[in-house]
Amino acid sequence: MRLLPAKFSKTLTKYGPRWLLGILITMAGVFYALGWYSNDTVARLDNLWSGERMKLEKPVLDKRIVIVDIDGKSLTEFGRFPWSRNVQGTLISQLVNHYQAKAVGYDISFPEPDTSSGYSVLEKLSRTELKDVPVLRQRLEELKPMMDYDGVFASALKEKPVILGFNLSPDQIKGTLPKPLFTEADLNGRELTAYNAPGFEANVPVLTQAAAGAGSFSVVTDPDGIVRTAYLIQQVGDSYYPSLSLATASLYLNALAVKPLLDQNVDKMSDLQRESGGYDYLTIIMPGGVQRLIPVGDGMSTVVQYRGVGGPRGGSFRYVSAADVLTGRAPVELLKGTVVLIGTTAPGLVDLRATPVNPEYPGVEIHANLIRSMLDNRFKQRPYYSFIAEAASVLMVGLALSFGLAALSPLRAILSGVLVLAASLAANYYLYREMDLIFDLAMLVIVIVSVFVMNVAWGYFFEVRKGAALVSRFGEYVAPELVAEMAEDPEKYNMDGESRELTVMFVDVRGFTTISEGLTPKQLREYINLYLTAMSEDIRSAHQGTLDKYIGDAVMAFWGAPVAFSDHASRGVATSLLMQASAKRLNQDFIARGWPELKIGIGLNSGLMHVGDMGSNIRRAYTVMGDAVNLGSRLEGITKVYGVGITVGEATRAAATEFTYRELDLVRVKGKNEPVAIFEPIALEKDTDDATRHEVARWHEALAAVRAQRWDDASAIIAELQALSPDRGLYHLYVERIAYYRAHPPGADWDGVTTFETK
Repeated sequence: MRLLPAKFSKTLTKYGPRWLLGILITMAGVFYALGWYSNDTVARLDNLWSGERMKLEKPVLDKRIVIVDIDGKSLTEFGRFPWSRNVQGTLISQLVNHYQAKAVGYDISFPEPDTSSGYSVLEKLSRTELKDVPVLRQRLEELKPMMDYDGVFASALKEKPVILGFNLSPDQIKGTLPKPLFTEADLNGRELTAYNAPGFEANVPVLTQAAAGAGSFSVVTDPDGIVRTAYLIQQVGDSYYPSLSLATASLYLNALAVKPLLDQNVDKMSDLQRESGGYDYLTIIMPGGVQRLIPVGDGMSTVVQYRGVGGPRGGSFRYVSAADVLTGRAPVELLKGTVVLIGTTAPGLVDLRATPVNPEYPGVEIHANLIRSMLDNRFKQRPYYSFIAEAASVLMVGLALSFGLAALSPLRAILSGVLVLAASLAANYYLYREMDLIFDLAMLVIVIVSVFVMNVAWGYFFEVRKGAALVSRFGEYVAPELVAEMAEDPEKYNMDGESRELTVMFVDVRGFTTISEGLTPKQLREYINLYLTAMSEDIRSAHQGTLDKYIGDAVMAFWGAPVAFSDHASRGVATSLLMQASAKRLNQDFIARGWPELKIGIGLNSGLMHVGDMGSNIRRAYTVMGDAVNLGSRLEGITKVYGVGITVGEATRAAATEFTYRELDLVRVKGKNEPVAIFEPIALEKDTDDATRHEVARWHEALAAVRAQRWDDASAIIAELQALSPDRGLYHLYVERIAYYRAHPPGADWDGVTTFETK
């Protein structure tokens, strides 16, 4: 149980600072999502993403809505704009009578009387200078129906499904407004917040009275000049009027009334909606009691869902030249049963607006897009609980990344960050496209990126620097793959002194003095460089040993630190056998060059050693010390006594049992009183052939006979073995020892130990 707090404490120490920074970043995002503070940059990013979401939806031609365009072609055929009202009357008659349009909306207003026919001038003359010409007065009365262009237009409008447009103006009152949708009195004391215009520029009374209705084509831009929302209801005085799009769509749907509606099903939800500036509804009441709900937000506004980039080639709505309608050239099937919006794209008359999808978007298509949403009964809306959902998503994602990325490797952290970011974008777009829900995304993206960058920066400035320091400190000692492993968790490794069970190796070249005398300095340098390189590669790369130092021609290495290996003894023995094989390979090359023969002696020992950064203030080294190290050095020195290439201590043999060993002796080295058994490793047990097994077994019988002072038995066995391996120095050594012991019997109390008085 005591391990858990210690483990937690270690984890907290390692990751705590990063966790804290991640939590702070996350909470800043949560507070923004809850509306505790605002930021223009974040708002701009949300607006940018809003536009990109719209652009992702490919435009689909809506044949129900057609834009009759007063274009350059129309001006060429019917004269400059504004056209006289008799032409407008002809246009309406054509659209309704000939083309059978179901609803027509004018994105144009007619606030001034049309005097272009000259009737008013003639009528004034008939009352002044020409009052004595009675025939003129009579003739004017006859021509009045034809020359009163407002009257002509009004006659064309009567009983036709036509909605005129008007503009809400802050500085003037002109024309006559239509009958309002409802008044403050109709609300029965309920408060309704809408844009309240101080003035208006409506149509002349005769046209207002003749038309089926009128709607405001005014648009309101955001602070950055972009049109993202539209007011469906606007207030003048105590009366409320529809937008052009709402009035035209209502006419097309044969609406009986349009009324504001609160969500009466969930009272608490309605309260929360109103407090958060969220959604109530407008309801279009149609025959049979059918209702079509339109979600609206602040000021009775709704989000404009733009489709395509707009214009005749935008792909969302069909454009038909007004000239082709007036002349009857347009096919009837293009306009029959449709909603027609009359607007203009003629040079000098173009009504362009900046929108999220196009900085030069035809204003008439703003109304077309709104009508399309009403006909489809699909509106993109920001739900009343959006701020709670956004704050919750920032909190969950931010905390998950804060805690998760800190514990991941750089590659996994990058992949996780990218996946979370992609999933957030995909989820936001799915909710927008499939469920028509609008959620802000910028703060969530900022938190994801910030937490990710913070972890990457932390990893670079702290973890990578630790790893670099580790590479710098240990790179000369251990294999590159071990350094890479250590760099994954650099806090586990340091050069502080500690005691561990390790295996140490000492390697020395036999007869190096003679070798150096037989070579030129340049040859000697190449000789020793080739030898040390081969030995070092075997130590570091083959079995991940730690290269301690070079001592002239000698090499010192160890296993088990800084990276702990439970099989450090086995690695050491395997490396010693590999090094002997490398020495034989090198020797063939050296002999071919005419250089002296290369022979090496290796001593291995395992045991408790002190390992760490040791030395002086001038120079330090990562090395090992202790009695077990000293014994390893002694074992290397006595390899030449026994005529073997490798000598290992008893502890090493006991730890690396997978090898076949030949016991050499019981020895008492200089500086130690306790005798130790020493062995020569031969090969892996699985690779040892039967002949070698037999020879080793017979040797151990001979060694037992020597220790029992059965000189004749020992001599007989050794003679047998010498016949098998006449060059083995170990047999010659024991033949000499037996001869000595025959001449100088060791006595009954002899322990069979050979004592060395020199190193």
